[in-house]
Amino acid sequence: MSIAEKDKFIIRDLAKKVAEIASLPVHKEKRDMWIRLNRLERVRPLIHVQAIDPSIWVELIPDDQLQTTDAFCRSQEMELRKKIYCWENFPDDRVVDDVVVCPIIIRGDSRSTGFGMKVDMERPEMKFGAGLFKNTIEKESDIDKIQTNPQVWVDWEQTERNYERLCELYDGTLQVEKRGPDFFWLTVMDQFIRWRGIQQMFVDLIERPKWVHEALERITTGHLNSIRQIEKLGLLSLSNGNTRLGSGGYGWTDLLPQTDFDGEHVRLRDLWARCSTQIFTEGISPEMHDEFAIQYEKRLLEPFGLSAYGCCEPLHNKMRFIRKIKNLRRVSMSPWVDIEVASTEVGRDYVYTHKPNPTIVSMESWHPELAEAELRDAFEKTRENIVEVNLQDLHTVRNEPHRLTEWTQIALQLAEKYA
Repeated sequence: MSIAEKDKFIIRDLAKKVAEIASLPVHKEKRDMWIRLNRLERVRPLIHVQAIDPSIWVELIPDDQLQTTDAFCRSQEMELRKKIYCWENFPDDRVVDDVVVCPIIIRGDSRSTGFGMKVDMERPEMKFGAGLFKNTIEKESDIDKIQTNPQVWVDWEQTERNYERLCELYDGTLQVEKRGPDFFWLTVMDQFIRWRGIQQMFVDLIERPKWVHEALERITTGHLNSIRQIEKLGLLSLSNGNTRLGSGGYGWTDLLPQTDFDGEHVRLRDLWARCSTQIFTEGISPEMHDEFAIQYEKRLLEPFGLSAYGCCEPLHNKMRFIRKIKNLRRVSMSPWVDIEVASTEVGRDYVYTHKPNPTIVSMESWHPELAEAELRDAFEKTRENIVEVNLQDLHTVRNEPHRLTEWTQIALQLAEKYA
């Protein structure tokens, strides 16, 4: 399908603006700070506004602002406008580059197949509302259906079509690169609840723990077989650059790839990865978190070069178990942690990812003094840590985009004071 000339003009014009932004010297400075942070060197707290949820962009860039007509072009236009918007309105410590990624389309892996299991989610009428996972594992023998040996293959034809179309669309204004997976966020218990439901899972932990372990073992085996096949097929790409590491920061580092990397064959041990068990936000002891999560997750993270742990689950009282992850480099400390305890437990052994409560920018009215007080308190209590700040889970700013601008300004000013 041919691309309209008008759409090409719009995309290329936006791409030139992104390229101009990417060429600014400040991005090298930011990159170097991320490299130092990931080496566990003392730098000022690095700030990142992780605006990735579609619901927030409905307010920041309404659909009627898009000018292209073709669906493919509109998706590219939106991504370009996001980069420009972030730079112009909340220029945090993200690095803007001049690359457009064309993903290598992988089929048959555990993620794309969902382990061969059915998911039944009850969704509300509100487009971005919370859903409810319904129980599709009705009897204990159903866990035997969890596929442990996925057959991975690549849809090269579709990948090439996408690549050619992107090259035609951008016409050299930005670099188009084919890339395979460069970062894995692997979950075990959070996968299990998609089939078992949250409430029933908690009952299972008490009434049939052995059976739960059997299910978690199958999920773990499936993940490991999947990522090893992807590695064997030579599909991996490096994550030591502008790769966003899920619930915290960027992958810029000179510690990866490994020193024996041959320059061509990327291995799992050359990459970053993350695990988390967000469903264990409340009601689970550190010992149970270790038994039903970390024991499996540390096996998933072992093949990788560097790893990150956590997301929304409070981890301040679980570090003695998390430390068992050998290649751990950063830990996500959610809005619900005891910051003083977390700071002591993390020390300077890992990057401390501070996550402010996102409601600070989504309440009925905006109070910048509250945002400043929250950040000041966090920076004061984490003076001795290697800190990054990740404002995420942003779903609304009550149609007042200036809130994110002001929050970023406050965060950067305080970060300089606590450098």
